[in-house]
Amino acid sequence: MELITKFFEHILGRIWILIRWIGFALYTGIVLGIVSSAFSYCLRTGIAARNENPQLIILLPVGGLLIAGFYKLLDYSKDGGTNLVLESIQSGKEIPLRMTPLIFVSTVVTQIFGGSAGREGAALQIGGSVGNFLGKLFKLNANDKKVFIMSGMSAAFSALFGTPVAAAVFSMEVVSVGIMQYSALVPCTIASLIASAVAVRTGAVPERFTVTNIVDFSLITAGKTIFLACLCAGISVIFCILLRQTGKAFTKYIENRYHRVVFGATLIIMFTVYVNSWDYSGTGMELIERAIDGEVYPTAFMWKMLFTAVTLACGFKGGEIVPSFCIGATFGCLFGQLMGMSPSLCASIGMVSLFCGVTNCPISSLLIAIELFGIDALPYYLLAISISYMLSGYYGLYHSQKFVFSKYKAEEIDGQVH
Repeated sequence: MELITKFFEHILGRIWILIRWIGFALYTGIVLGIVSSAFSYCLRTGIAARNENPQLIILLPVGGLLIAGFYKLLDYSKDGGTNLVLESIQSGKEIPLRMTPLIFVSTVVTQIFGGSAGREGAALQIGGSVGNFLGKLFKLNANDKKVFIMSGMSAAFSALFGTPVAAAVFSMEVVSVGIMQYSALVPCTIASLIASAVAVRTGAVPERFTVTNIVDFSLITAGKTIFLACLCAGISVIFCILLRQTGKAFTKYIENRYHRVVFGATLIIMFTVYVNSWDYSGTGMELIERAIDGEVYPTAFMWKMLFTAVTLACGFKGGEIVPSFCIGATFGCLFGQLMGMSPSLCASIGMVSLFCGVTNCPISSLLIAIELFGIDALPYYLLAISISYMLSGYYGLYHSQKFVFSKYKAEEIDGQVH
C-alpha cells in the first residue's frame, strides 16, 4: 500500500509540474507571439519602404543618430545584447525590460535606412527580456526564471523565422556548448509552437526554400561536401573575428557614439556606391533566395561580411544570424558553380554549415535545414554541419557562450568563445 501511495504521489507531483509549465509556456508563447508579430510587421513594412525607395540609404547617418539618441534617452549605454541574455541564463544577471523597445525600434530603423543586419538576434533579445519580466511577474525562483528566459527566446525566434522545432532547441543549445538544459524542453517547445501559430494567424509567412537539382549522395559528392564544410568553417571563424575586431576598432578610435555611428553609416553609403548595388542592405534574404536559385555574384559573401561588420560595429542594431545565412548561401552557391555541383544544393549546405560554425549549435542547425529545405538532402546537411562544428573551433558570435565539453576529445573543459 505504501508503495502504491508513493507511486501516485510521484505521478501527481510530475503532472502538477507539467500543468504548471504548460500554463506558463502558453502565456509566454501568446505574449511573445503577439510582440514578435508586431515586430515582424514593422520589419516587413520598413523593408518594403526601403525596397521602394532605396535612396533612403542617404539618411542612414540620421537613422544611426536616432538609435544612439534613443539608447541615451532610456539610459542604456552599456548594451549587452544577446550576450546579456546568455549571461542571465548562466548566472542570473538581470535583463532590463527596456531592452525590448530599444532593440525593437532600433532594428526597424536599421532596416528602413539600409543597414546590413539581421532580425533573429533582435528576436532573442526581445524574447529574453520579456521572458525575464514574466518570470519576475509570476514571482518564480532564480532557476525557473532562467527557464522562462529560454522559453521567451524560443517563442520570439519561432514567431519571427517560422522554424518552431529549431527554435525550441536553439535557446537550450546556444547557452552552453556540449550540454542542454533539458528541464526547459517542455516549456520551450510549447512556447515555440504557440508563438509560431500566433504569428501565422497574424499574417507572418514562415521562411521556406525549394532546393533544386539534388544529386544522389555518393563518395564524390560527399567529398565535395566535406570540402565545402571545411571552407565554411574557416569563413565562420573569419566572420566572427571580423565582427569582434571591427567593433573593438570603432570603439577604440571613435569614442563618441554619435561620431561613431555617423562615420560607420558614411562608410556603408560609400561601399554601396562603390559596388553599385543595394543587395547588401538589410538582412540579405533576397540574396539568399537568389543563391538558392543558383544565382550569385562571386564576391557577394565577402561584401556581406564587410557590410554587416561595419553596420553592427558602429552602433546599428539587429543580429548576425540572417547575415551569416546569407554569407553561407552565397559562398555555397559560388562553390557549387566552381566545383560542378548543384549551386542550389551547395547554397543550402553552405547556409546551415556556416550558421553552425558561428553559433556552435549543430542540432539546431540540422533542424533549421529540415524546416527550411526539407529532408531530401539530409545526408549532405548532417555531414556538412558535423564537419563545420568541429573545424570552427572555439569561435562564435556570442562571447558569453560557454564550452562545457571539448570539440575534439571526450573531456570536459571550461572555455569561452574566442
